[in-house]
Amino acid sequence: MPVVIDSDCINCDMCVPECPNDAIAMGKEHYVVDVNKCTECEGFYDEPACIPVCPIECMTLIPDA
Repeated sequence: MPVVIDSDCINCDMCVPECPNDAIAMGKEHYVVDVNKCTECEGFYDEPACIPVCPIECMTLIPDA
C-alpha cells in the first residue's frame, strides 16, 4: 500500500526529507508520491515516516491496485 497525498496538501515540505526512497516530489499543484518508489519505509522504519509529520494530515495509505 503506497502513501498518497491528497489535494489539501499545503506544500509545507515536511514530508520530503522523511522519505528514505526519494518518492515524494512536487507535482503540478502539490506534493505527490511516486508509487513505484514508495515502500512505506519498509526496511527503514516500522511505519511510513512521512505520515506523522504532516501538519494537516493529508497523507494516507492506499490499497494496492
